[in-house]
Amino acid sequence: MNTTTTNHYVIVAGVAATLLLSTALTGCVAGRADAAPVEAAPPLPVEVARVGMTDLATAIEVGGVVEAGTTAIIAARILAPVREVRVAPGDRVRAGQTLVVLEGGELAAGARAARATAAAAELGATAAAAELRAAEANLALARASHDRIAGLAARRSATPQELDDAIATLLSAEARVAGAAARRVQASSALDGARAASDQASTTAGFSTIAAPFDGVVTETIAEPGNLALPGAPLLRLEDARHFRLEVRLDESRVGRVRPGDRVPVELGTGSAAIDGTVVEIGRALDADARAGLVKIALPDAPGLRSGTFGKARFAGTPRRALTVPPAAIVRRGQVTSVFVVDAGVAGVRLVDVRDTEVLAGLSDAELVVVSPPPGLIDGRRVTVGDRR
Repeated sequence: MNTTTTNHYVIVAGVAATLLLSTALTGCVAGRADAAPVEAAPPLPVEVARVGMTDLATAIEVGGVVEAGTTAIIAARILAPVREVRVAPGDRVRAGQTLVVLEGGELAAGARAARATAAAAELGATAAAAELRAAEANLALARASHDRIAGLAARRSATPQELDDAIATLLSAEARVAGAAARRVQASSALDGARAASDQASTTAGFSTIAAPFDGVVTETIAEPGNLALPGAPLLRLEDARHFRLEVRLDESRVGRVRPGDRVPVELGTGSAAIDGTVVEIGRALDADARAGLVKIALPDAPGLRSGTFGKARFAGTPRRALTVPPAAIVRRGQVTSVFVVDAGVAGVRLVDVRDTEVLAGLSDAELVVVSPPPGLIDGRRVTVGDRR
């Protein structure tokens, strides 16, 4: 590039800078045309702050995916055809609401048969108890007869044959009582087994109706009416719509600085306002390939929040020294950013380049800037400092 071309670019750049400065100061200069000279105006009281070096924590943004706090894969527990699917994706359901109905005619019949068996066993137990009571009554009679014959035999008023008959009758009655007691125990055991079988059959028959385990939203239906449901095979997916969390992976050099309970700003989608999340879980194991740990951040309720949404979490990084200016001192007009610098009792407009509160260009350490500039403050106005910080 020759010297003439170089000078041309320098002139163009100078003109552009002049136009930019003119745009920033248009309001100030226009106001001075009809007003009294700045030098004649009384000093304007202002508050100032000193530009200085401070510790800034660099922010680290990590992307992740929103997941429901509780997700349930609804599956069948029995082998049966699907008769009805009563929900569709997007439906909100309540705990206990019927989601899927399977063909359960055979199971219902089995449950009725088991209940009938239990009823018969109960009658058998009742009969065994009655038989035991009858045997005990006969035993009491045989024992009384034996005692009477034995007393007579001792006084030689009964024959030996009569005593032998009384003894045999007593032993027989005792045997019948023992047998009746055993049958009663057997009947009771049979009754317990029949009742257990009835309960099991009724429970199994209940598996034909599949209900929601908690309040939530149906996110996917897999089964259709007529499909054969297999034990353990997914039928639909249900999510708890009240509790969501953002799951991100943070590299091992930073995951150790995160603690449960930490507040983390989270942005969901593009251009959305940040919301405050709370770290609830930190994975103890690291991904061997990415050398990163899983961090789960609980999210507050927000409109339109759903699983699968992309989100970004902002973690605080290592603090660094940087030149900063108070946020209240920054004046923004469109794309132009400026501050009022106080020097020798006069406020002057200074164009600056800032990122948040960090000064990238335009200011030096220890300079004084006006905090919350009052409406009457213009370039070149004399000021009095009300608060020096």
